[in-house]
Amino acid sequence: MAISAARNRKPPKRRSDNIIQKIYKNPKTPFAFSLLLSDALLTALIIAYVPYTKIDWDAYMSQVDGFIGGERDYSSLKGDTGPLVYPAGFLYIYSAIQYVTGGDVYPAQILFGFLYIVNLGIVLFIYVKTDVLPWWALTLLSLSKRLHSIFVLRLFNDCFATTLFHASLIPLLYQKWHLSLIIFSAAVSVKMNVLLYAPPLLLLMVKAMDFIGVISALTGAALVQILLGLPFLWSYPIEYLSKAFNLGRVFIHFWSVNFKFVPEPVFVSKEFALVLLVIHLGLLLIFVQYRWCKHEGGLVSFLRSRFVQMRLKTSITSSFPLKKSHNTSSGTKILKKEHIVTTMFTGNFIGIVCARSLHYQFYSWYFYSLPYLLWRTPFPTVVRLLLFAGVEFCWNVFPSTVYSSLVLLCVHIIILWGLWRAPPEYPYENDRSQAGMKAS
Repeated sequence: MAISAARNRKPPKRRSDNIIQKIYKNPKTPFAFSLLLSDALLTALIIAYVPYTKIDWDAYMSQVDGFIGGERDYSSLKGDTGPLVYPAGFLYIYSAIQYVTGGDVYPAQILFGFLYIVNLGIVLFIYVKTDVLPWWALTLLSLSKRLHSIFVLRLFNDCFATTLFHASLIPLLYQKWHLSLIIFSAAVSVKMNVLLYAPPLLLLMVKAMDFIGVISALTGAALVQILLGLPFLWSYPIEYLSKAFNLGRVFIHFWSVNFKFVPEPVFVSKEFALVLLVIHLGLLLIFVQYRWCKHEGGLVSFLRSRFVQMRLKTSITSSFPLKKSHNTSSGTKILKKEHIVTTMFTGNFIGIVCARSLHYQFYSWYFYSLPYLLWRTPFPTVVRLLLFAGVEFCWNVFPSTVYSSLVLLCVHIIILWGLWRAPPEYPYENDRSQAGMKAS
């Protein structure tokens, strides 16, 4: 009996067998790895054979030279394209690049090539974890001529800001809010466009954490900005804040990719900027009310319920200070990964649609979210691919024309309309019993 039992006993599964089974069940993982390797080869070929185009590199190096030389007055840090307009994180990163590369372009291109692959790997990880796209659609993330150019032929600081933001999404998917806010703040310290993600991020924080958690996470993000900017805040605070966080910059009409069809006097006017700002805030409020907080009964109902939960938690804590209660955890909820990414990407895309001027390097601000957003719309796959191709085509017209910018705006509006038409999903992993709460 003992011998027969030993024969019938199945051998324990090896770790390698479990990995193979996971790969078999989710073909996106091996496909993502193969895509990453293929794009690494393509990027190496681009660096080797496509001529580099000098745009901002010399200006970056001049600004870094002033910083390394001891200059702490932001109004005095200048390059051939004008004064420095980025926060302090930019200076630290490009100072390190100058130290490693000696200021030479070719080794910097190799470094940016690695950065491109790291960023793509992070984005593929996010796409695989959210499971919104079919496996073959991941290829779209490697098909942009303009993105390869931005990273390895232009060496823009947008590349670091974009990569850091995508890195901040990973802890967000695992509800590590404090870590995510620290990385997010580091991204803002490189370029302020990352703040377009701030409104949806704040909403998600309020959904997932209690009041104390939100405040502590925001405090951590603020401390990052203070520590990075301390050498400048200590010496010339007004100059630093006015230059590094200038929200009123007026861009040159010639370089606009999205509003070239608008007459230049209108384009540079304060009235045009104000109209776009009102539309931006209005669209955010509409999406918050009818999409992102639909299952909570709208924004006002959601905030009221959170306030009630906070008061309930406070009263229970004050009544039973030494006793842990299950109700005290009611202020924290687990958000679905898809809800987090959809809300973040859509909020940023709304900002892109309403931006007064998009320059060519700004394409990196939202390109990597395009496939995700398109597969969140109810459009047929053929329409999704046509919209993706339309956006990519407009960004590769140089210089932009009245027609290319008008087409780009129309495609953006169609995608935004598709996101509006998409039915909102229930945002929480837990307490699914409340899924119908005030949703009607």
